[in-house]
Amino acid sequence: MTLEEKVYQLNMMCFGAGKNIAENAGLSGMDIFKKEGAKIASDFEANSVGSIARLPSDLDMQIGVDMINMLQKHAKEKTRLGVPLMVTNAGLHGLAVKGMSCFPQSIAMAATFNPALMEEIANAIGKETHSYGVRQLLTPVLDLGREPRHGRVEETFGEDPYLASRMGVAFIRGVQSNGVICTPKHFLANYVGDGGREGVNVTISERELRETHLVPYEAAVKEAGALGIMTAYNAINGVACTANPWLLTDVLRKEWGFQGIVVSDASSVNYVHLRHKHAATKGEAAALCLKAGLDVDLPRVNYYKELIGEVKEGCLSTEVLDESVRRMLRLKFRLGLFENAYGDLKETERIADAPDHRKLALTAARQSIVLLKNNESVLPLNSNLKKIAVIGPNADKLSVGGYSAADVKGNTPLTALKNYLGKEVVVKYAKGCGLVGEDTSGIDEAVKIANESDICVLFMGGAYGVTGGEGSERATLELMGQQELLIEKVTETGKPVVVVLLDGRPVVMNRWIKKVKGVVMAFYPGEEGGNAIAEVLTGKCNPSGKLPITFPMFTGQAPLTYDYRPYGREGGYAELPANDDRYIPQFPFGFGLSYTTFSYSNLKCTPEKSKDGVRVKVKVDVTNTGALGGDEVVQLYLSNNLCRITQPNQRLKGFSRIHLESKETKSVELILEAKDLSFLNEELKPEVGSGSYSVKVGSDCLHGLTETFKLTF
Repeated sequence: MTLEEKVYQLNMMCFGAGKNIAENAGLSGMDIFKKEGAKIASDFEANSVGSIARLPSDLDMQIGVDMINMLQKHAKEKTRLGVPLMVTNAGLHGLAVKGMSCFPQSIAMAATFNPALMEEIANAIGKETHSYGVRQLLTPVLDLGREPRHGRVEETFGEDPYLASRMGVAFIRGVQSNGVICTPKHFLANYVGDGGREGVNVTISERELRETHLVPYEAAVKEAGALGIMTAYNAINGVACTANPWLLTDVLRKEWGFQGIVVSDASSVNYVHLRHKHAATKGEAAALCLKAGLDVDLPRVNYYKELIGEVKEGCLSTEVLDESVRRMLRLKFRLGLFENAYGDLKETERIADAPDHRKLALTAARQSIVLLKNNESVLPLNSNLKKIAVIGPNADKLSVGGYSAADVKGNTPLTALKNYLGKEVVVKYAKGCGLVGEDTSGIDEAVKIANESDICVLFMGGAYGVTGGEGSERATLELMGQQELLIEKVTETGKPVVVVLLDGRPVVMNRWIKKVKGVVMAFYPGEEGGNAIAEVLTGKCNPSGKLPITFPMFTGQAPLTYDYRPYGREGGYAELPANDDRYIPQFPFGFGLSYTTFSYSNLKCTPEKSKDGVRVKVKVDVTNTGALGGDEVVQLYLSNNLCRITQPNQRLKGFSRIHLESKETKSVELILEAKDLSFLNEELKPEVGSGSYSVKVGSDCLHGLTETFKLTF
């Protein structure tokens, strides 16, 4: 390969502007194919590029597949070496192009506590993605949602490293089984900056990185065999992640044995130069990143093309360049791109958002919905109700979250409720107010229909790009706009009120939580979310979701995570009950109610020898003590009671979703392996120490049976 051919293999090119933008200029979708697609191909007739990214999400399916195939044909037949393209796209909860399935957003999937279902959904995503001609998904997000003010909390699997690792491994296995590589992101600790803001320098110890933030990524590489990693915008202890050799080479490749490619977050190579100011020129920034272990500059030909000059001027060795090129080419061979790089339109049309995928989306949405409050059994809705007021800015919209396909089809909560309740129940609707803004003109209408109804169901919360999402951090966690005023005015009618929250992050509720009878957290439940919500509200589905993230009482508590380390003195607030425990949430991690009740008994912990030294067998009996069948998520939390290195108060180390019919009892067994029992010693090496350990097994991080055992070595 020539120097130019090598360098361009590490460059990525964007697709055209997208259908909507183009149509504003008088272009049709086919014009994009002819003009934008051909331009991309002709620009690189001599050298091609290694990758293509950012399919316009609103292109018709045929045009999208045709564009990919045209560009692949050019790369394979019109360039000297015929190297196929790596076609790359977003796919957090479904390939983000028009016509594809839209499953619940990541935070909602985490609420299912069901990795098996996650893998099944990821398998469906992988099939749809491969058929379209895309071979790399920039997903899953393995940043931890430990700062709820961050705009992209919805993209995470929650605050806990163990839960995120289990969901992440399942996702990667499902997608990669279809010849599509996953690229977990954003490596590393990108969502925990000051005030929840993205891209800031994170001052953090190596111990905290290894014990918390690296955990899901290590599992992704070692257990799931992830073949891509995306770097983050932020710096860690002053070194930009995109140019961090300790992170990208020492840990990722040398320690973990990573065999894939490392790609930049969009324009993060630019920011090494322009924002972090690690380099004086474009070429110097590009060389710095390549030497650190970054293989691909995403998403446009800009900085990495300067590597040509860096090699010619003797500032970069060809050996470093060659190693990254080899990694890219090996991966293309491994994916079979040299044999078949094309999308299959007929297959895409057959499987995209197919009935079995819709069924999966509904199952996931059902399991993701969390019942937070149900005073006086206000839910499920009584069959004797004759008039119901449906109110709120999220009532008549499909809430799917960010990085979704365009034009997702599905019933809104309002439509779904009408369908499930039937003609015997009068459903009246008023928007009441917007998600944001000062307009209160619709509140009077909402109060009017509330007064005329037996019960009021309010659909509140947020929306991607409005109250949250990429680039939309929050200063507060209360509902925005006039939503809290709307809730108060409706509760003043004296009618029972249920609030359904559709949002991607925790919501602070202290202004109104005591005034309503019920609260349901639906997160962003995807294309079948409206139907799932209606099923939960009407009792067709018994809610079983559990919170994968803590809901604080006040924004000022953030960040508030359940697995805090002990304080050297009282850690309480003046505004909260006197307590030397800093964890006083509105709703704790792992919390979620049901329409039935569960009890736990006969907890027993049995240490035994294993090939790794020791393991502990944990058994507990769980009984459905209520009148309805339902699912329970049995959660195991471990505490190290005596350690020379301060340990987290407790940490999730196992869970199991089970179904129990009324009065049924099941025995659940969970295993603590040596790695679960270990801590990082003074040399940051795992060690299992002698001493006392406590296990708590129950329905959330604050409630359950506790048993203590000792290990002696």
